[in-house]
Amino acid sequence: MFRVLFYHPEIPPNTGNAIRLAANTGIELHLVEPLGFVLEDKQLKRAGLDYHDLAHVRVHPDLDAAWKSLLPANVYAFSARAQRRYTDVAYQPGDVLLFGPESVGLPEEVLSAPQITDRVRLPMRPGSRSLNLANTASIAIYEAWRQHDFASGT
Repeated sequence: MFRVLFYHPEIPPNTGNAIRLAANTGIELHLVEPLGFVLEDKQLKRAGLDYHDLAHVRVHPDLDAAWKSLLPANVYAFSARAQRRYTDVAYQPGDVLLFGPESVGLPEEVLSAPQITDRVRLPMRPGSRSLNLANTASIAIYEAWRQHDFASGT
């Protein structure tokens, strides 16, 4: 299945929603510290409802530790500054979909890291700054999963 990597997530409900996404799609959710919350946060648990036990979530102390766990794999970094659309990628099981912190997105040093296969974006109206993190991850995962006819799903 696919893997989602949140680099320094800041807002508990977004990660809670991603936990729910992981439980319902079978993806792995990987989080890179520092997190902007503690995993016991009430808002995180409320957003994830009772899905925490059904989701595969792993926390990494830093990006290097995440790379050691996730690679080799294609890594698609999502950025509003990217040129390539997320729908122009032929996703493969095991691919990593990387997303940055809600307030600033992925920093340039992450976007230009040698582990990054490509930078991709979701189209938005001109003048829009960004989409919600959990919504963006959901759109991306469902596209990757759709390309594989929702294998192992319904």
